[in-house]
This record gives sequence, C-alpha cells and structure tokens, in this order.
Amino acid sequence: MSESGGKIVLATRNRGKLREMREILRDVAVELITAKEVGAPDVEETGATFEENATLKAIAVATASGHLAIADDSGLEVPALDNAPGVRSARYSEAGTDAANNRKLRTEIAARGLTRPPARFVCAMVAATPEGVLFTVRGEVEGEIIAEPRGESGFGYDPVFFCPELGKTFGEASSVEKEGVSHRGRALRKLADLLKPELK
Repeated sequence: MSESGGKIVLATRNRGKLREMREILRDVAVELITAKEVGAPDVEETGATFEENATLKAIAVATASGHLAIADDSGLEVPALDNAPGVRSARYSEAGTDAANNRKLRTEIAARGLTRPPARFVCAMVAATPEGVLFTVRGEVEGEIIAEPRGESGFGYDPVFFCPELGKTFGEASSVEKEGVSHRGRALRKLADLLKPELK
C-alpha cells in the first residue's frame, strides 16, 4: 500500500498490548513500528464508545506518521454493573493502576452480593491512513469475574477474568492460549484478513 510505505504504526504505548499485537501480526509482511518510534502524540480518549476512541487514535497517529496506523480501544464490561468499567477500564480507579482497578471492580461486585458475574472483554480496532478510516472491527470474549485474582500472566483485569473456553483465568493462560480466544486476538485476526489485499 502506497500510504504505508511498507510500515504499519501500532498506535499504543501499552507494553502488554504491543506484545500481543506483535505476536498476532507476526506473519504480516510489513514492518511494525510503534507510535513512540515515529513521535506521534498521545491522543486523549474522549469518545463515548470503544470504536470512537480507536478511531480518534488511529487517525491522529496515521496523520502524524504518514503511515497506515492500527489503534484499538478495549476494556471490560460487566452487565451487572451497567457495563462498567467499559471505556474507562484503564482509568476505573482513582489510582488507575491494574491492582487498584481490580480492587475497585471486586469491591463493586461484592457490594452487590454477586458471585462470579458474567463479563466480557471487548476490543474495537481501527486501521486508518492519513486519508481516513479503512476498516473498523470488533472482537469479544465472554467470561466471569472471580473473587480472588489467579495467575501472574497478562495485564489489566486478566487475573480476575475467568474464561470458560480455557477453563482458567487470562492471568493463568499462556500468551498462546490467550491469543487464541482473546478479544484483541479476534479483532486483530479479522483486521489482518481485511488488510491483506491492501498491503500487496
């Protein structure tokens, strides 16, 4: 693709997300670089939906870098909490750390007397060039929130998200296991299929 110049910019500074995206896109025949490497600015996530935030980031990074950019916005939705944390997943607690966010989530669930409430991870992913959006896709994975964290792998809410498809939390899953069922993995695979004709 002429706009990409043989490069795709991954529009995130989250190390966990970058690792997952690089792993899933390892077979794409272009160079993967980060927003930091091209000096793209941080983008404030002011959208009301995952799709809106992903679009804001993708267009801003594509415009700043001159390359095709892939951005995502993802988070956890717990229907019993009115789909919170939702788009505020990374900023759910005042501290905004993984540990603090998980504590607040478990506290909110316990306050409602809930046991292993259903939840889902959602990922909206957007590919954009400086001229505009190419594709928008969504990936989801269903699970439950457990009372005590399990596992040291992953990041975010992974240790409290039990995935029935794996029979374990994302925090207990290997990167390969998680990649096969995760919301981000599902969205990336959809996007990679759509991009293949564009990258020839």
